[in-house]
Amino acid sequence: MVLVDSSVWIESLRRDGRLDVKLALEGLLAEYEAAWCGPVKLEVLGGARLQDRKALEEQFSCIPYFPMTDAAWESAKNLAWRLRDKGCTAPWNDILIATLSVKADCRVYAVDKHFDLMQQSGGGIRLYVPGYGGKYNPQ
Repeated sequence: MVLVDSSVWIESLRRDGRLDVKLALEGLLAEYEAAWCGPVKLEVLGGARLQDRKALEEQFSCIPYFPMTDAAWESAKNLAWRLRDKGCTAPWNDILIATLSVKADCRVYAVDKHFDLMQQSGGGIRLYVPGYGGKYNPQ
């Protein structure tokens, strides 16, 4: 399972978005490996154009959802502290997404530099790298 960050969804929704990102997301969806969470829901659906909202909600309703529990909030706070102590400041929503991926023992697919920085700073965050041509990469 791969927790798909809002940066990927948003890039994929752009008419002139990166083709590699679009293909990789399609690969995850085709293999039923894409998942989402509350912060992604707010970022993507909250900013969606009126004409896209219904289709996006339907698409999101068909993929696994990782809820934010009280324990996950506590873990996110601890991750934020660990990152800050190492000189890495990341947006709170990215920290929540990273925390949920660790709790769910899955990788994060993001095209957001904050996730690279968080991975380098520790915390057990694993990033997803698509296979050739956007194919699902189980590794």
